Amino acid sequence: MTPPLSPSHIAITGGIGSGKSFVCDILRRRGFGVYDCDAAAKRLMATDKDLQRELSQLVGNGVYSNGVLQKSVLAQFILESEDNKQAVNHIVHPAVAADYLSSGCQWLESAILFDANFDQRVTFDIIIGVVAPDEVRTERIMTRDGISREQALQWIGCQMPQETVARRCDYIISNGTGDDVEAQVEDICMKLNIV
Repeated sequence: MTPPLSPSHIAITGGIGSGKSFVCDILRRRGFGVYDCDAAAKRLMATDKDLQRELSQLVGNGVYSNGVLQKSVLAQFILESEDNKQAVNHIVHPAVAADYLSSGCQWLESAILFDANFDQRVTFDIIIGVVAPDEVRTERIMTRDGISREQALQWIGCQMPQETVARRCDYIISNGTGDDVEAQVEDICMKLNIV
């Protein structure tokens, strides 16, 4: 595959515990702006009046109290059905996509790039997948979130299988124990002519 000479939009994806944030920190240290979809969604739900109005119409007025998102109310609504989850996504994801496109960032980080069909909202020139052995991912999640092995495996099971994600990516960064992630990032940047 011949990469574009100057890719405009590059996505970083990978399942929970794969180490996407570690890779994105390396990119930030190299001077690249990386758009964090999770952080952006939280920010937009807290500040975007149009989005707040749409969520209130969908979920009910209790989803915001004095302008503050009531996460438990939203979570309960989402967990009630797949239709509810998709209805919320249809409000939040377009707002995040538009915000990313106006951000000036070349790089985007999203754990659910394919699960949420975000790759269909934005045309990415390159998609990079971050992978790690399941046992490494499980240990990372347990340590980071202070949860049991069963809960960590449940979170992993909620997402698209890592192998499926990897098949849809242009490049893969292996982030297991002992992998030289810096060197892999350097190699990809050189291949993309963006060193």
